[in-house]
Amino acid sequence: MGGVTGLPADDQPPIPTHRRQSFRRWFADKGWRHVVAWIAIAFALFPLLYIVSASLNPIGTLTGSNQLFSAISPRNYERLFTDPAIPYGTWYVNSLIIAIVTSVVTVLLCALGAYAFSRMRFRGRRFGLMTLLVLQMFPQLLAITAIFLLMIQISDVFPAIGLGTHAGLIMVYLGGALGVNTFLMYGFFNTVPSAIDEAAKIDGAGHARVFFTIMLPLVTPILIVVGLLTFIGIIGEFAIASVILTDPATQTVAIGLFQLVSGFQSQNWGVFSAGAILAALPVMVLFLLSQRYIAGGLVSGSVK
Repeated sequence: MGGVTGLPADDQPPIPTHRRQSFRRWFADKGWRHVVAWIAIAFALFPLLYIVSASLNPIGTLTGSNQLFSAISPRNYERLFTDPAIPYGTWYVNSLIIAIVTSVVTVLLCALGAYAFSRMRFRGRRFGLMTLLVLQMFPQLLAITAIFLLMIQISDVFPAIGLGTHAGLIMVYLGGALGVNTFLMYGFFNTVPSAIDEAAKIDGAGHARVFFTIMLPLVTPILIVVGLLTFIGIIGEFAIASVILTDPATQTVAIGLFQLVSGFQSQNWGVFSAGAILAALPVMVLFLLSQRYIAGGLVSGSVK
């Protein structure tokens, strides 16, 4: 009888056999990628394991934390909230308020600027875009002396937004909000067909209605990306905050933790590690909640 194809047994095509790939060939083709991946994972996890180990070590010194998880105790975390000399709860709340308010207002300002550059045609439009990019070459740190002197003068006129206030620090942060974020949003706004808002204008909608009810829902990914990046940058910012916030009751986590380890032969590295881990939790939670928007927001905004 013939095979399954109806051909005589002698005329059946040979069944292909898969030769087992040698280890050398597999390693040259794919294996080296696994090695590189595991090295990168270990390189990323080791600092995290070290700081977790230091936060659980009751000794509190760097030399006593050389061996990972040699001692485990919640003492350092308890000191953050029970030691009167360490008002960590106040620092934490201050950081969250400043970061959240700055992130929300930054997203709104950048979205308004990106909408104007994308949908409106006016003299100086291209020059304005290039100016925003050029200004990002000079970080705010270069103007820290001028910012300090300016805040002193503002304190004499408007104490509510002067030196030592959260509002003053937020205003300083917002002064550098426009820039790369606006340009990134501008590219994302360009991916939205202009026919959508033109149809809304025919129905009688103005720029404000088009912006808030049509455009913003369509560009949600880039709004979340910009908000997340701003939040991460503000929650760990130290240089400008240390100059503006002179009152210990208004200081942030970054300033407070620095003071714990800035002294000579400081013994507070365990408390510092515990505080740093708790300060990273909001960033981690926001990242996990918004990760599905991050790739789309960054890629879509860079294709035009």
